[in-house]
Amino acid sequence: MTEQYVDGNALAGPLRELFAVDMTAADGRCVSCGLEAPVAALLVYDHGPGLVARCPNCSGVVLRLVRSPQAAWLDLRGVECLRIPMPPEGVATV
Repeated sequence: MTEQYVDGNALAGPLRELFAVDMTAADGRCVSCGLEAPVAALLVYDHGPGLVARCPNCSGVVLRLVRSPQAAWLDLRGVECLRIPMPPEGVATV
């Protein structure tokens, strides 16, 4: 059986609810293998109660996101750091 996943763009809506910028454009570094890539390049498994994003290079878990009506749980222990592009000051984001 082949594993079914979608790309990291599946995280755009859920992460947009938590952050004021598009987090799929952020570059992250995988703790397991050191690959630096945009969040949009992650392999996202969306068949469980939440989203699990894995590194496209080593398959290490980079991000977990679970939502309930009252709260969201975001686990980023698989990412060493995130570089988040910010709009210029004074430019409103929608």
